[in-house]
Amino acid sequence: MSTPSLPFSPRRVAVVGTTGSGKTTLAQALAGRLELPHVELDALFWGPGWSKAPEEVFRQRLEQALAGPAWVVDGNYSMVRDIVWGRAQALVWLDFSLPVILWRLLLRTVARTLRRDLLWGTNRETWRDAFFSRDSLIVYAFTSRRKFHRSYPAALASPAYAHLSVFRLRSPRQADQFLANLHPEARSLAGGDSPQRY
Repeated sequence: MSTPSLPFSPRRVAVVGTTGSGKTTLAQALAGRLELPHVELDALFWGPGWSKAPEEVFRQRLEQALAGPAWVVDGNYSMVRDIVWGRAQALVWLDFSLPVILWRLLLRTVARTLRRDLLWGTNRETWRDAFFSRDSLIVYAFTSRRKFHRSYPAALASPAYAHLSVFRLRSPRQADQFLANLHPEARSLAGGDSPQRY
């Protein structure tokens, strides 16, 4: 079966998935291919010292970021799902296996920690926070993936989101194929399973 591509040229796309699955990377690539602005929800939510924006402030920031007619958004925050999903035309769900997610998360965390990358202003990941705290990203990957498997299908069954074209990609190769198929001239990647149209 051929790899399905977006059935139209979307102007508003949401990318979701478990932490470490590559949401921001794919969203940036989609935004580049479609020539649309990219909005990262984490950048709107996190303040200095890993402080969390109050919900009302977060929603106001998002309203401003999505004021334009076209964008690609990545992130999973349920408190703003009504805004993002309600306005999006297409939703891409990176639903990779847990081993893939954990390996990607490990590589990303090690790289960010060694390079002392600045994240969303003044924040940096640390070994302690990533692996040994109660807010560990590794633990969060386990719990959030299980939660999304319950909550996403239920949310997508709602009439409020019936307008979305939803693509559930179950492997990095499927994501690569999906991205390649955005342009007819793009070289299709050989092999791999076809992504599931939800």
